[in-house]
Amino acid sequence: MLNERKLESLVSKFDDIQIKMVSSTENANIYIGLAKEYAELEPLALLINDYFKLKKEIVDLQLIISLPENDKAMSDMAEEEIRSINKSLSSLELNIEKALIPKDIDDQKSVIIEIRAGTGGNEAALFAGDLARMYLRFADLNSWKVEIMNVNDGDMGGYKEFIASIVGSNVYQKLKFESGVHRVQRVPQTESSGRIHTSAATVAVLPEAEEVDIKIEDKDIRVDIFRASGPGGQSVNTTDSAIRITHLSTGITVSQQDEKSQHKNREKGMKVLRARLYEREKRIKDNERAQERKGQIGSGDRSERIRTYNFPQGRITDHRINLTLHKLDSVLEGSGLHELVESLLSEDQIRRMADNSGID
Repeated sequence: MLNERKLESLVSKFDDIQIKMVSSTENANIYIGLAKEYAELEPLALLINDYFKLKKEIVDLQLIISLPENDKAMSDMAEEEIRSINKSLSSLELNIEKALIPKDIDDQKSVIIEIRAGTGGNEAALFAGDLARMYLRFADLNSWKVEIMNVNDGDMGGYKEFIASIVGSNVYQKLKFESGVHRVQRVPQTESSGRIHTSAATVAVLPEAEEVDIKIEDKDIRVDIFRASGPGGQSVNTTDSAIRITHLSTGITVSQQDEKSQHKNREKGMKVLRARLYEREKRIKDNERAQERKGQIGSGDRSERIRTYNFPQGRITDHRINLTLHKLDSVLEGSGLHELVESLLSEDQIRRMADNSGID
């Protein structure tokens, strides 16, 4: 049930912004701020105005029905019209409830995605490679730009660690529920008896932070410089270009050696560090808010098991929403991941609508 007093106050606020915009055209900064508020509130204000318009039409039709001088045919027509309007109202109310859900300010951000092999040795590294390819294909299907930040290859293929920047529209919104432990069940190529092994990889999706989001001063970090090394300890550079950045107050450490330039390695390392610090602050705030929420899709904790990929049965199960799809190949190819992502977003929206329904 919509709180009509709240809806009226939102429309009043929207009207006030319109008036202020007219009177502040000479002050660019104020006008830009008001224009942003206007653009954010306009879709909701239009829905609310349509809602009150339909409510008024119902009142007018009920008046027609109540008048004794009107014949039965006219009353029947009015009742039919009311039934039709009520259907439109139900749809409109749902759209308003969706629009009233507080927005995640990070949804439009690009991300840093970190994938690490977990338990399972070489098989875990191979699975981490499968996940990395899945996300790269999904990024390509969404026309997102990918930059590989750091890679640590597995001994038999795949990755012990894979870090990449994914830039585009609403990347965080679509990938934020990928954080957690991904478990795989399959028969390794080296297993002669055909026994199914279970291994895991962890995924962390961090909203990319700008310098305005997280300010890091030189005094906040320690930078160690060393010579980059490749597989087997072989030197891949002839200069000391690899860096390790340690954030002193949190102990968060980032190592970067992919570039031959020390400057570029530092730049990439700072980008990852900002994202990790931003995610740390976000997680603390989210945990505080979670105490007041009735439900949420997972905790966002990278230690939480969120999904199982069962190769022998060709199925994938997301444990947070109890969804099982028998299209493992399609998901790993990237195209099938869309169905999982949309299901998670829809479930989150339903829960957030329920959480928001009691807020006046």
